[in-house]
Amino acid sequence: MDKHLINRELLLSIKNIFRYFSVLTLTGPRQSGKTTLCRELFAELPYYNFEDIATLSAFRQDPKAFLTKHDEGMIIDEAQRFPEVFSYLQVLVDEQNFSGDKRRKYIVTGSANFTLMQQASQSMAGRTAVMTLLPLSTQEIDNVYPEATTDSRIIRGGYPAIWQTDDEARSLLFSNYYTTYVERDLRSMINIKDLTQFNTFIRLCAGRIGTECNASALAVETGVSVPTIQSWLSILEASYIIYRLQPYYANIGKRLTKTPKIYFYDTGLASWLMGIRSEEQLSIHPLRGNLFENMIINDFYKYSYNRVERADLYFYRDQGQHEVDLLQLTPDNKLKAYEIKSSKTYRTDYFEGLHYLQKIMGDRIVSTAMLYDGEQEQFQQYDAYCNYRKIF
Repeated sequence: MDKHLINRELLLSIKNIFRYFSVLTLTGPRQSGKTTLCRELFAELPYYNFEDIATLSAFRQDPKAFLTKHDEGMIIDEAQRFPEVFSYLQVLVDEQNFSGDKRRKYIVTGSANFTLMQQASQSMAGRTAVMTLLPLSTQEIDNVYPEATTDSRIIRGGYPAIWQTDDEARSLLFSNYYTTYVERDLRSMINIKDLTQFNTFIRLCAGRIGTECNASALAVETGVSVPTIQSWLSILEASYIIYRLQPYYANIGKRLTKTPKIYFYDTGLASWLMGIRSEEQLSIHPLRGNLFENMIINDFYKYSYNRVERADLYFYRDQGQHEVDLLQLTPDNKLKAYEIKSSKTYRTDYFEGLHYLQKIMGDRIVSTAMLYDGEQEQFQQYDAYCNYRKIF
């Protein structure tokens, strides 16, 4: 594919935030486009990367001199390599606020959410805006590649570099991504004694997309303890590889599941981990529907994060096997309910779960919709249905 500049929806939010803050902390997965976005948006700011040993060494020798050597501020990339940078930024920001001189702007990026955010929250509370840049959304892909098929969107996922290469190189890029970032970064954060067991674990996670995340079952199949599985899941979440969608709890007299579902932040990586190498293979794969569902739920998260809003997403399942794929909590504590189907054909029985939920929750449900891969559409408050590309 040709290389195109892909405009990111988060850009407007980033521009607005500097009206109120001198420091922006931008997190997200490796290769989601953080560096490109910041360097293009703030081309006038000097750029430093803490992956560079010489740069990090210079910072450690004299942090204040490093941070103040440019009047305009700077971009600090890969800050997870030295998250203590926030302690030094705190002092500078407080000095700027006291003096009223707020010329310096700092953009701090990093991909290890837990380490980075722990330091940011402790040192920079109220002093930095925190944003998350996830891989490309359906809308962002549409702006550049509107003719891309659904299977292409699933198997390519949302990493910008994947969309700027051809099919032959795609698998190689995912292999390199996994080896360079997943294995290296995760091994630096936790003591993985047997990489084979971890490789088995992460591939088992990919095969469980859209299903309840049972740590005990994963432990048995991987050959490690349940606490180890819980630790690995937490690390994958902190590194923006997976997330766990929580079940919705409500006092409705039903026995509800309490186990979250597992999803990947990028369906391209998940597909690669499953061994899916072509659109033809994906089209007949038994987990295509799960990957389609994953892609749609990702878009809900991306829509919220790009507007610096809480996503508040859940799913519903009770012990009577009644299930709704996605619930979105509104600011006034109401619920929007969505059913997600990978089919291209509209069917009325797709609304059975939604109708059941309306019956037991009444006016707490403010809208229902079915999102699918077909072209028929009906936009109304209840029993709406449309192609997934027209959600937002």
